[in-house]
Amino acid sequence: MTSFLSFSAISPRSPAFSSASFRPRSLSPRLFKSCVKCTYAAGAPIDIVADIKSERVVVLGGNGFVGSAICKAAINNGIEVVSVSRSGRPNFQDPWLDQVTWVTGDVFYLNWDEVLLGATAVVSTIGGFGNEEQMKRINGEANVTAVNAAKDFGVLKFVLITVHDYNLPPFILSSGYFTGKRSAEAELLSKYPNSGVVLRPGFIYGKRKVNGFEIPLDLVGEPLDKIYDAAKSFIRPLRSLPASDLFLAPPVNVDDLALSVINAVKDDDFFGIFTIEQIKEAAAKMREFRY
Repeated sequence: MTSFLSFSAISPRSPAFSSASFRPRSLSPRLFKSCVKCTYAAGAPIDIVADIKSERVVVLGGNGFVGSAICKAAINNGIEVVSVSRSGRPNFQDPWLDQVTWVTGDVFYLNWDEVLLGATAVVSTIGGFGNEEQMKRINGEANVTAVNAAKDFGVLKFVLITVHDYNLPPFILSSGYFTGKRSAEAELLSKYPNSGVVLRPGFIYGKRKVNGFEIPLDLVGEPLDKIYDAAKSFIRPLRSLPASDLFLAPPVNVDDLALSVINAVKDDDFFGIFTIEQIKEAAAKMREFRY
């Protein structure tokens, strides 16, 4: 049976050798000195030296559709980025790609002490489809492994991208896809009760690049998003109907999802489980902050 796996940072079996292009840059925690010169009206200049914490984020699955958007948003917001995936650097060209450290590796067999060196946060986009065993491993076990590795290393924040809480029939919600994701959420919130972030988007749209080709998911997602915004007062009551969420849950722009991740990384008061609407609110907050 052929199955599709959307995440490229885990293998179904242990590799003979795990290669990595990782180059350690600094120790954790990383602080740099900033000297500020102040002058009082009736006094001499005073030098003030402040310790300013710089941010370094490890993105698991950073060369995928969602992961690459997160890496790009992080770079644009002055955050140092390390991406981990089995295939390493993406096969498309963009100037921001040169500013990311691309690590080739499998989350089950990584040298976490190297990958997490200097990290202030970990973001996981791990997820995929397949048979029951594959989905539990990809959506659940892989994320649980990453959460525990980050916690043991002392990383202060972990952001997990999962899936919307659909009102689907129990036999669907009991599949490995959903149970895997919920088990990963539970592990994260138990290990990071005051700094763990779970983002639950629905359909994610944007321009997806696959093997050099661009798939314009925004041609579908953007009109749907506008329709929902225009008719949300009518649509929201209908979402209480069984399985209606599958069609009526609003889509999320991949750039909005990425900005909500950046907000989570930067804001210490941002933790817990976030719905589609809250993801969009966090993205709007980041845009206001930038402009």
